Amino acid sequence: MLGRFFSQRRSDDDERVPPGQSVVTGFPVLTYGPTPRVDRSALELRVFGAAEPRSFDWDELQALPQHDIREDFHCVTHWSKLDVGWSGVRVADFVERLEVDPAATHVLLHCYGGYTTNLPLEDFTADACLLATALEGEPIPEEHGGPLRAIVPHLYAWKSAKWLHGIEFLVGDAPGFWERNGYHNRGDPWHEERYG
Repeated sequence: MLGRFFSQRRSDDDERVPPGQSVVTGFPVLTYGPTPRVDRSALELRVFGAAEPRSFDWDELQALPQHDIREDFHCVTHWSKLDVGWSGVRVADFVERLEVDPAATHVLLHCYGGYTTNLPLEDFTADACLLATALEGEPIPEEHGGPLRAIVPHLYAWKSAKWLHGIEFLVGDAPGFWERNGYHNRGDPWHEERYG
């Protein structure tokens, strides 16, 4: 099925494409389970765990400073899409507005539909990471995680959780859905950290 999306194989001198990846022209949709349907008017982003509990609705997220990024996007299933444009709130800026326990080391992202994924706090707050609300200048389609998804472009795409609903700050680590089911705990595409 993905064959129609592939445009080229990685060449040894292509420094933008991690090992084992193929560049695609389309934007494949890979999801485990049904696609949640979340209306922006009902969206709630909860912050909890080792942080002062807070909740943000769509309008509150839109009122925060917005940023645009253009980054490559790498899926653990061996495809990469180059130069993807996302817009939203920088995670680092968002976290600065929270009261987080200084002992917090990780986050567990919770999604509508029950999906979770874990990240070290330093990966989650890296410069290019977003709480994304737009893809190429348009609202993120539901199948790509809209209305709100995390974007963590330096790790495999399963860490860029779709349909984001909660950010749980942790003192220590706790595996998420795919990490409990055989995927690598971190997911660095440059080291091919696909499976644990």
